[in-house]
Amino acid sequence: MKTYFFYCLFSCSILISVAQQKTPAQLYPGLFDAVQMQQVYSDGKTFPDATPKRQPDDILKDYQLQKNRSDFNLKAFVKQNFTAPTSNSTLYRSNIKAGIRQHIDTLWTVLQHVADTTKGTSLLPLPHRYIVPGGRFREIYYWDSYFTMLGLEEAKRYSLIESMVKNFAYLIDTYGHIPNGNRNYYLSRSQPPFFALMVSLLAKKQGQDALVKYRPQLLKEYNFWMNSAEKLKPGDALNHTVRMPDGSLLNRYWDNSTKPREESYREDVLAGRSTHQPLPEFYRNLRSTAESGWDFSSRWMADGKTLQTTQITSIIPVDLNCLLYNLESTIAQSYRISGEAKQATIFAQKAQKRKLAINKYCWNKASGCYGDYNWQQKALTKQITIATASPLFFNIATQQQAASIAKIIQSKFLQPSGVSTTLYKTGQQWDRPNGWAPLQYITIMGLRNYKQTALAKTIALRWIKLNLKEFEHSGKLLEKYDTENLKAKAGGGEYPLQDGFGWTNGVLLKLMNIYQ
Repeated sequence: MKTYFFYCLFSCSILISVAQQKTPAQLYPGLFDAVQMQQVYSDGKTFPDATPKRQPDDILKDYQLQKNRSDFNLKAFVKQNFTAPTSNSTLYRSNIKAGIRQHIDTLWTVLQHVADTTKGTSLLPLPHRYIVPGGRFREIYYWDSYFTMLGLEEAKRYSLIESMVKNFAYLIDTYGHIPNGNRNYYLSRSQPPFFALMVSLLAKKQGQDALVKYRPQLLKEYNFWMNSAEKLKPGDALNHTVRMPDGSLLNRYWDNSTKPREESYREDVLAGRSTHQPLPEFYRNLRSTAESGWDFSSRWMADGKTLQTTQITSIIPVDLNCLLYNLESTIAQSYRISGEAKQATIFAQKAQKRKLAINKYCWNKASGCYGDYNWQQKALTKQITIATASPLFFNIATQQQAASIAKIIQSKFLQPSGVSTTLYKTGQQWDRPNGWAPLQYITIMGLRNYKQTALAKTIALRWIKLNLKEFEHSGKLLEKYDTENLKAKAGGGEYPLQDGFGWTNGVLLKLMNIYQ
């Protein structure tokens, strides 16, 4: 009873703070811009995550009084009034001789957060334990967490999986969706919707009733992604939803804000100076790309190479719609378990309609693979990416389609150390030659679903070898890797290569156990 009372008290206090909280840019107008544009910190995420030493109003008042003085030192002022955060995994160095498995097992503790008590920062407190990715990423991240959970499952840390699922359910109940991460400056967007897969993972241990238990949150997340869909006419889009010419519904990424991202404020402002898009539209495209998780990639660029041409809100991503097909299917399954046949049929039909629409609009017959669809141009985009494997992972493709996709993966994406993300080298981190753990896993398991086992094994063993080589060299596991050159470090992006690393650890442990 005491525990229940504490949880209710905790929930009520958070709900009150939600209504009152402001993001760092809103708390410190003028000061925030100055700190970010003058690079008081080398990483733009540091200041939004910093802890104020005094009340924000008092800090801002003093800044306004002092900023025009000839002897004013912005860096000193910030140091005097804020405490910069530290990286989660910076101080941890592994004993390489102890082996990779012990390294990963120790990292579950290093990267773990207990229930949050932090006050006065941008952090959105969570009531249960969770794993952060590592490095500069000091909070939980939505889609990262599913791939981290794969490793937790292999490590038999089921209670931690449940705690993380509970946290995501809490976020849905509190904010109406799962934000990009548990920071208030992330609230305007979500990330690829993996919550249904997380619940299904938990159900493997707790039984299928877990799907019923978390159905309220599954439905709320579904409503977030489908908000305003009923208002749309064919050819129109609103929020995350797009009504196709034939009346079917598909989805896109969409951020509610049209301001520069607070964690990458300077980068966005500078990029905005050379775009031909109206600035609000450009900033929304950058933010919506962050929601996709693929930030940034030639996949979303109109010219295939320039960030300033990013047009993601015009694109229907094949992998996003596969995830929503899975969400609809999981909700249908939850209704079947509880004996509610009518509702089960409704959601099964939604899933079937989406499957048909994916195959109609995202299957590229000429290339023999899946791609993204530009709903404004009414045509497939010119990009072929490793996202073509997503319909295999969710069993949406036919056997014939799967065979065609396998040939393309082998001929175009297979590299000495796994599969590359795209076919173009642009300097962006979600482009060739970089490889990422979640995309390796989706590709490998998708191929296995369609009995393309030899290719799946080749990719897995090359990826495992790459991870082990880096660990033996540095004692680390990294956020991303160069799949083409074993001697090169992955690059691109708006920040240095991070170590830790939640989803890398999870996928590696899962693959090592599958392939022994």
